[in-house]
Amino acid sequence: MWDFFEQPWTLLGAAVLVLFGVLTFRSVWSEKRRPWQWLLPVNVAVLGVVLDLAVTTDLEKINQVIRTGLKAVREENCAAIAPLIAADYQDSYHKSKESLLDRCRARLVPPAVQRIRKVSSKIEITSPEAKAALSVWMTFDKDSIWAQAYKPTALIAVDLSFHKQPDKTWRVSRVEVREVDKMPATWGVAKAPSNELKPATDGMRSSL
Repeated sequence: MWDFFEQPWTLLGAAVLVLFGVLTFRSVWSEKRRPWQWLLPVNVAVLGVVLDLAVTTDLEKINQVIRTGLKAVREENCAAIAPLIAADYQDSYHKSKESLLDRCRARLVPPAVQRIRKVSSKIEITSPEAKAALSVWMTFDKDSIWAQAYKPTALIAVDLSFHKQPDKTWRVSRVEVREVDKMPATWGVAKAPSNELKPATDGMRSSL
């Protein structure tokens, strides 16, 4: 369903139409011209700007969660990730929020990530639920286990689920790894001695 607050800038288009209407009115009924008529399109445009600044939409909130999460990964900061995760978090590998954070603290140990960049995202919102297909380009630190055992960069695709909280914020309720470098992947760890990575035989099993 179309949400006006997701696209308040459409009021700028409406302001242009109002301007054309005022111009037409003043040219046809010149005897009814009034200075205040020029304020009509201006007021409509100002209303659009004010609404955009005053109202934070669900889409903007979810994008902010994603940006904050990527920043936390880049900074190897699991403490900053924790507030983004819903209390009832669960995925195909982690059965709880604490399980996910334990994995985070075990994996995001410096040196780990040098750079992370969002490649694409597609968000679908059906409040109070939302889903996002996110792809990121990750550059690992040259001394990290991933750079040494796999390669220094990877294109990672994940599916995120969000749930709207009672305080109107959005938190991540599920994360599933979908692809690594265009190959099917999962959360599962391919165990190897000395904490080294080894390829799985039936698709890639992500150790992220």
